[in-house]
Amino acid sequence: MNRRDFLKTSLAAGAAMATPFSKVLGANDAIRLGVIGVGSSVKIGGMGKNEIRAFLKIPGIRFSALCDCDQAHLMPQIEKLKSHNPSIKAYTDLRALLDDKNVDAVIVTTPNHWHALATIWACQAGKDVYVQKPTSHTIFEGRKMVEAAAKYKRIVQAPHGPRERSGFAEAFAYIRQGHLGKILYAHGLNYKPRPSIGKVNGPRPLPASLDYNLWSGPASMVPLQREYLHYDWHWDWSTGDGDLGNMGIHYMDGCRWGLGQNTLPRRVMSIGGRFGYDDDGQTPNTQIIFLDYEPAPIIFEVRGLPADKEARAKNWGAKQMDEHRNVKIGTIIQCEDGYISGGSGAGPTAAYDNQGNRIKTFEPTSTDLRTNFLDVIRSRKAEDLGSPVLQGHLSAALVHMGNISYRLGQNASNDEIRATIKSEKTLADAFARFEQHLEAHEIDLGKTPVRMGPMLTMNPDEERFEGTLGAYANMYVSRNYRAPFIVPDNV
Repeated sequence: MNRRDFLKTSLAAGAAMATPFSKVLGANDAIRLGVIGVGSSVKIGGMGKNEIRAFLKIPGIRFSALCDCDQAHLMPQIEKLKSHNPSIKAYTDLRALLDDKNVDAVIVTTPNHWHALATIWACQAGKDVYVQKPTSHTIFEGRKMVEAAAKYKRIVQAPHGPRERSGFAEAFAYIRQGHLGKILYAHGLNYKPRPSIGKVNGPRPLPASLDYNLWSGPASMVPLQREYLHYDWHWDWSTGDGDLGNMGIHYMDGCRWGLGQNTLPRRVMSIGGRFGYDDDGQTPNTQIIFLDYEPAPIIFEVRGLPADKEARAKNWGAKQMDEHRNVKIGTIIQCEDGYISGGSGAGPTAAYDNQGNRIKTFEPTSTDLRTNFLDVIRSRKAEDLGSPVLQGHLSAALVHMGNISYRLGQNASNDEIRATIKSEKTLADAFARFEQHLEAHEIDLGKTPVRMGPMLTMNPDEERFEGTLGAYANMYVSRNYRAPFIVPDNV
């Protein structure tokens, strides 16, 4: 069922059907923006609010509508923006916003499980889309988003941090010119301490201001089994992708971009666990992901525990990083004669020799991704996008591949894991760091054993798994949708 068929049969959508937006914008026309998912919580301000602040700094835009299924989040932002646009509209149902002829483009900042359907429906409605990370919640969804953008000739930007004005584009060009020799591997890091989300002994009440049916959307509408609905959905498989898909996705994208890979790898393996806490979180807080590209692989590490026991006991973050390269959250491209590094804690994106001496610093020359999105809306030259939806899909698919291996894994001893991975040096080295990290935190692996995922084989052309465990892995390539919030095979 496509969006328009769905609207015809949905009582919530109303009887009127709007004509998809087809206005050709002139250089002096304000681009009318809608935001889907304003977002707010006790823990974090919300990506929607962040995007509103950022886009307001760019000339030539007007916010025409906001949508959030939680009125407590929506209405304060509507009041704030009335000085910007007195006629700004408030919606709790994104389908109504997508039928608004006064919206040219939408910014999607919902929880992950809504990204694909919101984007596809927006394309079908004739809207351009700026969809936050991770682009998709499953591999299948990402491919459907790419197809929808192409079919409806929509501009769909899927931003990642390294593709901003970060210097990575210039650094990767430097590598491709051969200055550091052959690439050996890409190393992504997401060392971001995360406190426990707590543990409840039964279903929790939902906010009275919330339409939980709309919040759940494609996911099962089940009782809330954690203390907070908002933000902590990141650590629930039904709605989130763990910190690999939350913060790690930025520098996973950097790894793939640095390698120059525009397809999926042939193999993937993940090792990890949720350590240090007995809470309602489902996703790992310490994880290694090995993505076997040829000729150079990606090794990605997630560490969610604080750097020391005292910090962990207090539930607050502490500094931890790759000490040799001074990177906390970022991308390293290791070559024969040196490496490129950049990200949080790393200083400017730069090239170093193998002794850690800086060779060259890279200054960004590109336009920021929000301005780039607006420029391409006007030009309609999708090839000029700085972070197009295809790139978002491919990088998000790496996250999903890693998580699929993890979810199919079984508990294993450290000796068993070392014996299994000994032929893959980058993976074996990462596991040694993993062991040191857990030992420093006095983690009892007898009580919380390590989960070792299988080495899965991917068919990059089909974006489907093959081999002995292929059928099991492919169960996670898509998901079971809750009608009528279904991502269709034919967009």
